[in-house]
Amino acid sequence: MDIATCLTVIDLLCAREFPAEHSRTEHGESGPGFHIAALQTSGESWDGDGSEREETAAQVDADRVGLAERLIERWGLPQHFSLYSVLERGTDGEDIEEPWAGLSGHVPDVQLWRAPDAGRWVGLGVSQWDEELPFQLLGIVTETDPP
Repeated sequence: MDIATCLTVIDLLCAREFPAEHSRTEHGESGPGFHIAALQTSGESWDGDGSEREETAAQVDADRVGLAERLIERWGLPQHFSLYSVLERGTDGEDIEEPWAGLSGHVPDVQLWRAPDAGRWVGLGVSQWDEELPFQLLGIVTETDPP
């Protein structure tokens, strides 16, 4: 993972206007009040005993920690925000705003900073939709407060 490139993408998303409607972008997806970028995507093939998948998960998480260290230098310590209860609340019928509703289905938790210069929330999370699919290190920029 190239930390400098990831920081550049995060800066770009902090400066970019939010679209009026949901759309795909060169970095991921955007919608009213949010941008989500895939900063890193792992390979898709796993060995039979699961050890390769576990090693990949550990590496992606270590990359998140490395990127978080750079964001800590900018904005201080992050909040740790679990999305488990958000998923549960949405499943129970509560109307959860995006990007939180969508993220809660595949990202267990995020590290979250309030970027004072941008007036936006900046988050890092690790996505893994299903055991057969790759891990993704996601950068999230939103004006929507966490639920």
